[in-house]
Amino acid sequence: QVQLVESGGGLVQPGGSLRLSCAASGPIFDINTMGWYRQAPGKQRELVAAISSGGTTNYADSVKGRFFISRDTARNTVYLQMNSLKPEDTNVYYCNVEGRAWVGSRLSAYDSWGQGTQVTVSS
Repeated sequence: QVQLVESGGGLVQPGGSLRLSCAASGPIFDINTMGWYRQAPGKQRELVAAISSGGTTNYADSVKGRFFISRDTARNTVYLQMNSLKPEDTNVYYCNVEGRAWVGSRLSAYDSWGQGTQVTVSS
């Protein structure tokens, strides 16, 4: 079972920066896409940013030019650098990782989610 541990959320003033981290552990064979999503109360979870195994990135229009996603393949970790934060960025941010993992002697696809980390942008 692949587990994700997120860190880096908190309270920041408008215009400030935060960096989120998400480390994957377990019987990982490979990791394909790593991404960050966010979900406000009463709303659907939305993609913030994603990065493929080849390094291709994808961002929501609302965060382009302010947020930057990266990954450390050796550490099975994905980062989200958030700059010029706005009050509307306030949300619970979830890490998502997809790939293949060992189940006994076989490979099986997985799609794992982190527990969520709160980001609050307020003065």
